[in-house]
Amino acid sequence: MSFTQERIERFLAAHHPFDALSADLIADCARAATQRTVTAGETIYAAGDTLPGLFLVLRGAVELTTPDGTAISVRHTGEIFARRGLTGDGTAPDTAKAREHCDLLILPVADFRRMLDASDQFRAFFERIRVRVAAARNGRGDGELTTLPVRALMTAQPVTVPSGTAVRDAARVMSERHISCVLVAEPEGALEGILTTGDLTGRVLARGLPPETPVREVMTRTPLNLSPDALGFDAFLTMAERHIGHLPVTEDGRPVGIITRTNLVNRQTVSSIYMVSEIARAETVGRLAETVGAIPQLLAQLVGGGAEPHVVTRLVTDVGDAVTRRLLVMAERELGPAPRPWLWLACGSQGRREQTGVSDQDNCLILDDAATEADDDYFAAFAKFVSDGLDACGYYYCPGEMMATNPRWRQPVRVWRQYFDGWIRKPDPMAQMLASVMFDLRPIAGTRALFDGLQAETLARARANSIFVAHMISNSLKHTPPLGLFRGFALIRSGEHKDTVDLKLNGVVPVVDLGRIYALIGALEPVNTRERLIAAREAGVLSDSGAHDLLDAYDLIAGIRLEHQARQVREGRKPDNFMAPATLSELERGHLKDAFMVIKTMQSALAHSRGAPG
Repeated sequence: MSFTQERIERFLAAHHPFDALSADLIADCARAATQRTVTAGETIYAAGDTLPGLFLVLRGAVELTTPDGTAISVRHTGEIFARRGLTGDGTAPDTAKAREHCDLLILPVADFRRMLDASDQFRAFFERIRVRVAAARNGRGDGELTTLPVRALMTAQPVTVPSGTAVRDAARVMSERHISCVLVAEPEGALEGILTTGDLTGRVLARGLPPETPVREVMTRTPLNLSPDALGFDAFLTMAERHIGHLPVTEDGRPVGIITRTNLVNRQTVSSIYMVSEIARAETVGRLAETVGAIPQLLAQLVGGGAEPHVVTRLVTDVGDAVTRRLLVMAERELGPAPRPWLWLACGSQGRREQTGVSDQDNCLILDDAATEADDDYFAAFAKFVSDGLDACGYYYCPGEMMATNPRWRQPVRVWRQYFDGWIRKPDPMAQMLASVMFDLRPIAGTRALFDGLQAETLARARANSIFVAHMISNSLKHTPPLGLFRGFALIRSGEHKDTVDLKLNGVVPVVDLGRIYALIGALEPVNTRERLIAAREAGVLSDSGAHDLLDAYDLIAGIRLEHQARQVREGRKPDNFMAPATLSELERGHLKDAFMVIKTMQSALAHSRGAPG
């Protein structure tokens, strides 16, 4: 597909770091850039090649791998790649290959360097990247570790004992809790010392002291400690230079956490890249579950490191995709090759690449039209193997059975066409609900061609049916922001989640629903909510100001939701979507109310402009 210069300018203005450039420089970039279309599996460039310029993904997904074939990352719509080579010697340090059909934009080297000279903000973006890479190569750990705050790395709520505790009792606490140290402090008091398993060996057993010896006589007094706001690199450096394995974290003198070598090692190994690599090598469901169990920690670390909400959810979803693909491989290894071509698709939050620390599974199978009833025995077992594996890994079964294990969602292409055609022709409440879910379908693995034509023709038919669109709009407006009278929060009034707001159902979901409607009106193919809003702006379905306000509102709510979940993870609790506004500052509450008001305004505008039925 060829993009006009005007469309390219709008696209660049909507994506970082090009949004840091002036309108004139953006126009210069659009004129200088060349477009390239690549097919799935095609190599864009290989490691060692001379790079023609900076690449931007206009549509599709590109996988970057090391020269030995290890996956590094995936670049999606609106993301750049080849920057490392251009800020180095101009040769590619990795290999780029299209994961699916892609439209790419290439800004030539000379023009890229001209933009660096012309814009301090544009140059600063690439300078930050260069400094991080250099830090990692100079032995300072990975770049994220050096900039993460200690609060994102520490174990919160450390175990403490009073200074008069007998060493025998302190040892028993360490044994029962499976920990290697206790901090010494009175309840709610200041940190007095630390006692480690090494102290028990060297200061108690080796000296023959009785088990009744008070902790105060053998502890390390006034140990080195850090603030939660110190950098991870500070902890790394302090522990390395002082040859210590435990570092208390204090706030106003009181212990609030403990950081150990294990925390730092885990931080270096818990990354989406590492997890995907481990998943690809896993031979059992148990091993997959063990790796996936680190997702809450990954989420907390990404949020603590300042990653943008859409980056966090994209990386968390990448792990879910990798688990699904590995289970599909395991299923064929267990059951033998499939009798017919198939395509496994995700819907819901995984389909939109918006998974967080709380996710069920929503999936389906599209089969080749040559599939017969006799083939379904295989595909039923195939789907069960994968869904059972996902459940074992923490992606619990969909309460509404929106899974490939349900025969209804495991059908040949011709049946899927009938489904969509029926929902569009007769948009009753059930059809609206099912269509909403199925418009978020995204292929995960299998024969992609089974879906390509189906998606495009369904969007075209749906868009052309004004009654269906009106009913879909009406259905999308059922989820409303939690605003009460006089712009106060409408809190949950009773039950387990009393005095909270549901940041998913009443915060994120209303924007997801709006994005889906805009995509339907414009027959736009993206399924990710942010990408839908941007595409709607580019297609003229959504005004520039409306898109800007809605994107800001969505990012704010998604960010607060992720910070809430990350805080729960750090406190050792299971993450959820229910946040008490009282935990926010007055300024944050004001911003959140403004974001909810933007959504409410956009919902009202859509209802009036499109005539949604009541």
